Amino acid sequence: MAKPKKRYVCQACGSVASQWQGQCADCGDWNTLVEDGGGVVTPFQAKHNLQSGGRAIQLVGLDTDIALPERMPTGISELDRALGGGFVHASATLIGGDPGIGKSTLLLQAAAKLALRGLSVAYVSGEEAADQVRLRARRLGLGDAPVQLAAATSVRDILTTLGEGPAPALLVIDSIQTMHSDLIEGAPGTVSQVRASSQELIRFAKERGTALVLVGHVTKDGSIAGPRVLEHMVDTVLAFEGERSHQYRILRAVKNRFGGTDEIGVFAMQTEGLSEVGNPSSLFLTERDESVTGTIVFPALEGTRPVLVEVQALTVRLASGATPRRAVVGWDSGRLAMVLAVLEARCGLSFSACEVYLNVSGGYRVQDPAADLAVAAALVSALAERPLAADAVAFGEIALSGEVRPVAHGALRCREAAKLGFGRALAPAAQADTGGLQLAGFKNLAAFVDHLLGR
Repeated sequence: MAKPKKRYVCQACGSVASQWQGQCADCGDWNTLVEDGGGVVTPFQAKHNLQSGGRAIQLVGLDTDIALPERMPTGISELDRALGGGFVHASATLIGGDPGIGKSTLLLQAAAKLALRGLSVAYVSGEEAADQVRLRARRLGLGDAPVQLAAATSVRDILTTLGEGPAPALLVIDSIQTMHSDLIEGAPGTVSQVRASSQELIRFAKERGTALVLVGHVTKDGSIAGPRVLEHMVDTVLAFEGERSHQYRILRAVKNRFGGTDEIGVFAMQTEGLSEVGNPSSLFLTERDESVTGTIVFPALEGTRPVLVEVQALTVRLASGATPRRAVVGWDSGRLAMVLAVLEARCGLSFSACEVYLNVSGGYRVQDPAADLAVAAALVSALAERPLAADAVAFGEIALSGEVRPVAHGALRCREAAKLGFGRALAPAAQADTGGLQLAGFKNLAAFVDHLLGR
């Protein structure tokens, strides 16, 4: 029998190496290779035949009738929106976010609301003692909720305890990186431990009908720590985003087998915990002054929810020979470089001698391609020092040819802007339904710039 070989697994990307080295050859991170005791490599036996000796499985057709999954609404509408209606029985949900962003607070609030409705809820913390969780619940005003608390890191102990009686309707594990399975060698948090612990917990949830929620740590680049296969194992992946210096938090569905991934939940961090934000536009819009240049309101769209945010731009002319700086907060820097290039190549504007600063107010991060036209409007206004109309919104996608292309759900964006008192829309010429706004439509970026400059 061949001698088992050791292998080393990168904790950042999951790649495998035969020997330890300081830097991962795949992702380039330093000091991330850890010996994986559960990954013994054995030679493949070509003589094994897998075409016999197995158990026959049942094949069904696509037209087979199936019942819709039963959901447990948490009573927190923003969380239910991101989940697609609530937690699903016999499902696994993974939620990740930066430290201190509010993951444990949100899940404790959801667990308490479900427990107060008579459902059995278990909350297992591997990072805090039960008394610490109980103190947080009292600060949130949830001290009377009948949530069953435990502080444990052994998966065997957790499953043995839960298997003695009726399975809970909801099980929260905070966090999966602290869990340890005695079937696998290695410290908690390693790739093999996270994978094995998750498999056992998910198997329990599927067999007993429990809705399982796993809290995941994130790496420095914002991705969930541990093996990438963890995101494939669960049914739903939620990303809790936001800056701790700002009060808002966004819960975004990255993966959802039981619903859409285009919905978000918006929360505000208060002294009494996370509160829901029913109108996110009021959170991200600031007091606007007509005399300020370089500002425009953009109606972003998150799933079916329009969110109005303010895009701010500032240009500073430099002395000859100085290297201009480009700084972006809340938008893609590569997208800004593209818009600047189109403005220079198609409209004759010069930003080469200017430093350019772009910011989305409130700490909101825009991923909608329809923000191109709003960014262009803010840049032109800042460069020409001409303020834009305070009652105008702008949206549209810019092509490299300078064409202003229509975007999805333009009518929904306009109706939200009209509801908040805006009167006109700077949009693609193909926009038909303006939701009551006065439309200034443009086919190309040159005509748009001429309109802003009064040519």
